[in-house]
Amino acid sequence: MTAAFSSSTGPGRPYGRPLPSSHTPSEPLPPARFAFEGQTWREIAHLLANLPLALFGFVYVTTVMFTSAFLTLTVIGFPLLAAALMGARQLGKMERIRARALLRVRVDEPSPLPFRSGRSGGRADEGFFAQVWMSVKDPVGWRSMLYELIRMPWAIATFVITLTGLFVAWPVLPYIVRGLTNVDRVLVRSLLSPSDELERRIAELESDRGVVVDTAAADLRRIERDLHDGAQARLVNLAMGLGLAKEKLLEDPDAAASMVEEAHGEVKLALQELRDLARGIHPAVLTDRGLDAALSAVASRCTAPVKVTVDLAARPAAAIEGIAYFTVSELLQNISKHSGATSAAVEVWRSDDRLLIQVWDDGRGGARLDGGTGIAGLAERLDAVDGLFVIDSPVGGPTTITAELPWRER
Repeated sequence: MTAAFSSSTGPGRPYGRPLPSSHTPSEPLPPARFAFEGQTWREIAHLLANLPLALFGFVYVTTVMFTSAFLTLTVIGFPLLAAALMGARQLGKMERIRARALLRVRVDEPSPLPFRSGRSGGRADEGFFAQVWMSVKDPVGWRSMLYELIRMPWAIATFVITLTGLFVAWPVLPYIVRGLTNVDRVLVRSLLSPSDELERRIAELESDRGVVVDTAAADLRRIERDLHDGAQARLVNLAMGLGLAKEKLLEDPDAAASMVEEAHGEVKLALQELRDLARGIHPAVLTDRGLDAALSAVASRCTAPVKVTVDLAARPAAAIEGIAYFTVSELLQNISKHSGATSAAVEVWRSDDRLLIQVWDDGRGGARLDGGTGIAGLAERLDAVDGLFVIDSPVGGPTTITAELPWRER
């Protein structure tokens, strides 16, 4: 079958679709160009930058390692090694930033070293040597140094392969650089990323230690304030009153007897304040009879009737028992002061390796962690011992607060 074409293509033109006016049959095709996508170019840039950066890191690590090893016989050897490991941390941080920017690898930053100078109240030299030893034991710094040592021969190989591929093997270069950068991704993830569970736990323990220290300091300040404003002031007045009674004993026995009687009343009030203070530190009933009796005593002072149910076949460790007691005590105080409740309930029981506490009231509700009633402090204290604190308190009530503590045998 023969196809017919129009002769409108002009004289001298072959039949068929006309060629573009900018070309003639004798012109060559346009030259081949690089047509890589953006990620390929980022990977190429990463591989080409490997060599100078690896050279710097390798020289740094080998220099400080040999110098530190030579000087360990002197007093500056370990401080120098500690400083070198902190510097290696910074090199690792730079590599993580580069991997995120060029390789699109999401690598979390490891926890910082837990330097807490001044908290322990120790001498300055003790704090310095403790920090040096902590830096020397830093696994993040050692992994960063290992990364720099391993990367040097790999960086030379990848630089040569990538540079050669740009001029010789560019059609398959995207596949080559993807394979090479995948190895880099593995190195970054294995040596420069935090060991997730361990690093997370270290960060949590550091945070919890700070909470415990701050809480203990606040408790000491509260005890000091209560002693100064309460029992101490009463005892001072008592001493003054007895001194005046002694002076009047011969001149005015009736007035002296009245002063002694007043001093006797002051002694009773001072003793009661000291008992309340001791109960706030650790009540004797909790030590002697356990949570059931101690929580019943606390509930009796609440403005709303409280039903207490403690179902424990054994007693937990004293520290856990104390935290449970003070948690319930604080919550019952909040019920008395803020809830307007007409009834409340406290339940304590054990479930596997957890001690569970639930405090309920029929008050107005609306309790929040940021409500300013001490609830946030309770949540922090429980979190410091791997506990949980959950609030269910809609506006209008009722309020149910559940706390969990780890069960530890006495």
